[in-house]
Amino acid sequence: MLDTFVGQKVVMDLRSTYVCLGTLASVGEQFLELKNADIHDLRDTQTSRENYIAASVATGIKRNRKRALINRDDLVAISLLTDFVDD
Repeated sequence: MLDTFVGQKVVMDLRSTYVCLGTLASVGEQFLELKNADIHDLRDTQTSRENYIAASVATGIKRNRKRALINRDDLVAISLLTDFVDD
């Protein structure tokens, strides 16, 4: 099912205070690979997870990593960036 997301911009909600945005490059048994990724620790800002994602949808992903591997065990949810709704 995750293979349909490969090559597209995604949002990953993690169990921790981190949210990850970027282009899903590959899917492995233990890791998901993101390219041009924004690995954001929500403790660094006063904004909520939803507001941070909404801002990224509006202004673009603020890349701080060329490549990142995300452990699948840390993943709570993954969605396409285009599926984010701010109602």
